[in-house]
Amino acid sequence: MRIIAALVIFFFHFASTATAQDSLVARGEYLLHAGGCISCHTADEEDAVPLAGGRAMETPYGTFYSPNITPDDETGIGRWSDEEFLNALWLGIGPDGSRYFPAFPYPSYTGASEEDLLAIKAYLSSIEPVHKPNLKNDLRWYLSSRFAARAWQKMNFEPGRFQEDPERSAEWNRGAYLARHLGHCGECHTPRSKTGKLQQFKELSGNPAGPDGKKVPGITQDREDGIGRWSISEIEFFLEIGMLPDGDFASGAMSKVVDDNTSHLTDSDRHAIAIYLKSVKNSQDERPK
Repeated sequence: MRIIAALVIFFFHFASTATAQDSLVARGEYLLHAGGCISCHTADEEDAVPLAGGRAMETPYGTFYSPNITPDDETGIGRWSDEEFLNALWLGIGPDGSRYFPAFPYPSYTGASEEDLLAIKAYLSSIEPVHKPNLKNDLRWYLSSRFAARAWQKMNFEPGRFQEDPERSAEWNRGAYLARHLGHCGECHTPRSKTGKLQQFKELSGNPAGPDGKKVPGITQDREDGIGRWSISEIEFFLEIGMLPDGDFASGAMSKVVDDNTSHLTDSDRHAIAIYLKSVKNSQDERPK
């Protein structure tokens, strides 16, 4: 009888553990979409394997190629520990101690919670590993060493988790977390300084030199150069299917963001982002004193 009882206990413990792991993986998949990982870590070519890297990102500093983040031991992140994964997204530091350039949006991911990031890692660990060597970045000569990335971090980067604003609603705080950190909207929609640092005093006011050198529109409440004329429901609808208030649809990079990211979110999360965006006022031309 003791053996049977032990087997029953083991079975239920195993089933409970498996269920918890499945739940963690499912949550990680959702957060992976919220984080926009697929759009950047999938090559822009037919039959490209999702998350195996190779997407070229043209910048004023040269061309960056996104890395393979499948769980392949040799060419992906299969050997990364939880701590190494967190260091990469929170601090911009690779497992070998090298620093990342901000083409990888760790300045935004640094605000994400440990719980969310480890859920993403659990999902990535569950997918099929793909053996695909990473491409070498083609950068300007003065950025050819990782010392340049270390110097950039020292001058421009301050890590830290998202802190809720107690004077704001739960919806606003959720929207701020998704837009500022996991969804990293500012990485494209906020202008940068000459050194590539996001100019947060102009948050979401548009970027004249966005990804691949293309202009990115503002999404503040400016009624002429932003989305100040949009209603909350119009913002939600755009995030869901990519349709603008005038009936046209998003194109280019934003269409991929909708397809791979915002269309996968729950209605409540899209609503939270809309609530947050409706609070982002038009930026001033001069840096506040």
